[in-house]
Amino acid sequence: MRTQVVIVGAGPAGLMLARLLWLEGVESVVLERKSAAYVLGRIRAGVLEQGTMDLMDRVQVGLRMHAEGLVHRGVELSFGGDQHRIDFASLVNRQVLVYGQTELTRDLMAAGGAMYIYEADDVELHDLDGRSWVTYKKDGATHRIDCDFIAGCDGYHGISRSSVPQEALTTYERIYPFGWLGVLVDKPPVADELIYAQHERGFALCSQRSPTRSRYYVQVPADEAVAEWSDDRFWDELRRRLNPSTAEALQTGPSIEKSIAPLRSFVAEPLRFGSLFLAGDAAHIVPPTGAKGLNLAMSDVSYLADAFIEHYRERSGAGLNSYSHRALERIWKAERFSWWMTSLLHVFPETGAFGKRMQRAEFDYLKTSRAAQQSLAENYTGLPF
Repeated sequence: MRTQVVIVGAGPAGLMLARLLWLEGVESVVLERKSAAYVLGRIRAGVLEQGTMDLMDRVQVGLRMHAEGLVHRGVELSFGGDQHRIDFASLVNRQVLVYGQTELTRDLMAAGGAMYIYEADDVELHDLDGRSWVTYKKDGATHRIDCDFIAGCDGYHGISRSSVPQEALTTYERIYPFGWLGVLVDKPPVADELIYAQHERGFALCSQRSPTRSRYYVQVPADEAVAEWSDDRFWDELRRRLNPSTAEALQTGPSIEKSIAPLRSFVAEPLRFGSLFLAGDAAHIVPPTGAKGLNLAMSDVSYLADAFIEHYRERSGAGLNSYSHRALERIWKAERFSWWMTSLLHVFPETGAFGKRMQRAEFDYLKTSRAAQQSLAENYTGLPF
């Protein structure tokens, strides 16, 4: 087989890139190691920036998102029970939309356009500096796809980044000494907007998936086991970390999913190696505190799609040559914001008395400074693509 672009990975980044290219007449084939059912079964958060919403509209799959997504015009920050609202609408005249990543993936899958090959095993990338080609195995046979370019959208553990010679890649990483224990429950959310809580016992987050389904998190040590946490223990711990009135209003029930997500910051540079371009989690990871992971993947592929379209339409390599620099500028700004939110709201093992007072001073400054609140609102709702 021959195509113009091989996209490795059928997560949101790969699906969005394929859809963007298809609408502009650029051929692509999407290879995914897992089944379509497995991809749709992954539970992921989804706080969408305006740029991501605009991109969904651009590829003509935004109707359900607008109908079912929950508009949030602000967030609540709680520090030791002292709660303060950051009003996005009045500060920066923007908002975010809570719409699960699973649902966004479902919309992109249903729209179709490109050729999707699921359960493609042993994907290998060949001759990245020449006439590139990709091989994979399916149903006991080895297949080959010749292509002009490869887009690595296959996540942190995927084959794309690991196919780059080690000496050609610079990576930056911070692994945090804690994770988020998350519980999904079929109960109405405790509040209309997200609540980020800092407490001496650790961070907590009250989030939501729909008017009847909620997602809650508490900070736990990195080596914690899910089996150590019964539902009752989780709810008791969550209540301790929330403002008393919020804790009293919390509706609990049996968890329908429970898992621990480790936290890390990671960036790979550059994002281009010959015909291979990295995007999404293959290129970077952010702690979920700033709600940037999915949105960064969307900005990456919007830049990359425009560069491919420019190449085939105008025979220009300008966009392809500038992709890495352009994407990394936005990536590092999002990494900074996610690091700042994580530093403000979590309890770190090495934080002493001075560090705790600095966190408190930061929160108090945020409460009283409109400029500080505007900075938070600008970054949380999303810097322009």
